[in-house]
Amino acid sequence: MMVTMKLISCSSTNVEPQAINAKLRFLGSADNHRKHLLKLPCSVPQPPSLLIFNSQQRQLFPPVDQSVAAIVFGDGSDSESRRRLYPLTKRRTEGAIPMAANYRLIDAVVSNCINSNINKIYALTQFNSTSLNLHLSRAYSGLFRGKQGFVEVIAAYQSLEHQGWFQGNADAIRRCLWVLEEYPVAEFLVLPGHHLYRMDYQKLIEAHRNSKADVTIVALSGTRDPVNSITVYDNVSSTGIYVINRDTMSKLVNEYFPEANDFASELIPGAISIGLKIESYLFDGYWEDMRSIHAFYQANMECIKKSNMSYNFYDRESPLYTMPRCLPPSLVSDAVISDSVIADGCILNKCKIKRTIVGMRTRIEDGAVIEDSVIMGSDIYQQKEDDVQNIPIGIGENTQIRKAIIDKNARIGKNVKIINKDNVQEGDREANGYIVSGGIVVLLRGAQIADGTIL
Repeated sequence: MMVTMKLISCSSTNVEPQAINAKLRFLGSADNHRKHLLKLPCSVPQPPSLLIFNSQQRQLFPPVDQSVAAIVFGDGSDSESRRRLYPLTKRRTEGAIPMAANYRLIDAVVSNCINSNINKIYALTQFNSTSLNLHLSRAYSGLFRGKQGFVEVIAAYQSLEHQGWFQGNADAIRRCLWVLEEYPVAEFLVLPGHHLYRMDYQKLIEAHRNSKADVTIVALSGTRDPVNSITVYDNVSSTGIYVINRDTMSKLVNEYFPEANDFASELIPGAISIGLKIESYLFDGYWEDMRSIHAFYQANMECIKKSNMSYNFYDRESPLYTMPRCLPPSLVSDAVISDSVIADGCILNKCKIKRTIVGMRTRIEDGAVIEDSVIMGSDIYQQKEDDVQNIPIGIGENTQIRKAIIDKNARIGKNVKIINKDNVQEGDREANGYIVSGGIVVLLRGAQIADGTIL
């Protein structure tokens, strides 16, 4: 079916809009943007920078803090998305995975909302959601005090009408709509909670309103995909971010498609089939969907760069918010540290740390050498008298770690070598407390590695 769609660039150039007739097709899950393709004709003569709205044509709309509610999903819409980051998702959902020493993945999305003046934020959670629910409730409970804003967690629940789990992101919204419609907002902003990017949602909302769309989809150009390295006219990839008018959302999930469970594979194609106006908003900034352990590892490594960071964790104009903690400064005793990020509350003895992320409350003993790794830290300070096991939480004396991800509360003994000595690319040693993914050794949360072990 033919629909009218505009590509709305994030560029600041102001010129007349150009309409494009295009077929809209979505393939696969909402979590894998490489499978969602907006097929555009190759013969479009204008470059994408010309396909934007003229600021002279802006209309007056209510401010976003009064008229937009964000709906953030704590995990992916299917089990496949969770397997991509396993074993980091064994005991937590994707949005709760620690990131860059001090944060959780979901903090980037919630911070985008806050920095975009969107202060009504609903977090819909389901799978392994305990740590995420605690983090959200503790981190943002008092942030909007006096401003009529909130971050409200809506966990999956059973009712007289619904006895099972959420069956997908569309089903979750359908079942929670009675809560989501509590405030008289004009649009819902639907957001995956486990992607790393910085976006001004106010520009997105303005473009959606100016285009008079029913649904606006945030998309990336296909040139980002090395497999499909072709021009923006051929292929645009969805990020899973949608702006949907309030009335449109209610009709889509309850009247038009009451059995649909997923946005990307069911609801959006259905909206096209009944003739709703769908627009595409092109985003050209850094965006990482954490599609693999390697992608997660690389995103962490980016934050230790001195320049040209893909995601700037030190942006004063758009700060990254997280849970405030009352931790002491890190104690460094004759350690040699270079090109690394060290969180609060660490105890670093006579060790060497290079190109490494060191999470909160990490303890590293004398002689340890850590390189090119992500250490997620610990949830507690362990006292010697509390240690009923032989191996304390932390990294033992003379241990070597290279190109590894060490999940929280790991107990690594003395003279251990975690160096992938056999250069294994993929390996499942979960029974022994670790796996190998993309050549990266990943220690499970709470893993114990005995003295002298070589991995």
